[in-house]
Amino acid sequence: MLSLETFSRNMAEIITPEEFNSLSGKKITAYCGFEPSGIPHIAIGLLWPKKFNEVSGMGIDLTILLADWHAMINDKLGGDLDAIRKSGEQIRKSMLAVGLSDKIKFTWAKDLVSDPDYWELFLRVAKASSLTRLRRSLPIMGRTEDEADKDFSKYIYPIMQVTDIFYLDVDIALGGMDQRHAHMLARDVADKLKKKKVVCAHAPLMGSLKGSGRMDTFVKMSKSDPGAAILMSDSLQQISEKMKKAFCPMKQNENNPVLDIFHYIIFPWNGTVTIERPTGKGGDISFGAFSELEKEYSEGNIHPMDLKEAATISLDKLIGPARKVLLTESG
Repeated sequence: MLSLETFSRNMAEIITPEEFNSLSGKKITAYCGFEPSGIPHIAIGLLWPKKFNEVSGMGIDLTILLADWHAMINDKLGGDLDAIRKSGEQIRKSMLAVGLSDKIKFTWAKDLVSDPDYWELFLRVAKASSLTRLRRSLPIMGRTEDEADKDFSKYIYPIMQVTDIFYLDVDIALGGMDQRHAHMLARDVADKLKKKKVVCAHAPLMGSLKGSGRMDTFVKMSKSDPGAAILMSDSLQQISEKMKKAFCPMKQNENNPVLDIFHYIIFPWNGTVTIERPTGKGGDISFGAFSELEKEYSEGNIHPMDLKEAATISLDKLIGPARKVLLTESG
């Protein structure tokens, strides 16, 4: 059954709630694309599978696009398509290992682009888009205008992403807030191309473990900085070492990556959280909702090191099945 409350859970925004509700009673399709670029971190490997299961559980037909051509354009893994496709398989297998529903389909960009109709649609999207508008979409790749001016293929990327949406003929596009520009471009050109406007669901970006500072200097969790992200193959020791160094100021809730991990990953998967502490330091304390933990932390009732230790224990258990699959393959 379609539920805006469930669909909106742990999302930063829905564009638009009214359009989502209007889909009720119809056969609904959705998609989310990922650029394979190495071992997935916990935002890809844990946050999204949980969300995908919620979406699929409402009867929505969901496809995950492993965007190999997009990753090549964006110079991921040196543009090596074989390495990129190996990474895409790691994303697929790690998601399935942690419990992704088998109702959810995977497809590759290489399969889409093999159809001549895809490229006809691509040209129609290009003709409906201005260079100025494409420039505004470059943040979806983490690129600047200067980089794109030196490599014109970077401008092809957002056109391809919009083409993906229309070619798959989906009702809903999911992605992180960094994908917002491409999704808005699809909505902007939909009328010109006589295509339906997709409903968009954007998840908040997980911050770097090293901290981000002010919101205008936000740094997202990225595999390019090994100490800033928890990978789905990390051992308990590696998780512990990274968490001990994580930015987590006492009483600070905003821009706190450790609290964000509880909010968007641990609570959605576990439902409840227990912070283990010695009796002399207050003893164990359990929470049935993130808001309860957030309140206690803001009041200084939980020490950052206790919070980090609880996060380490939970993450180790959550990534365990994926870690086993990934390490078995690499071994």
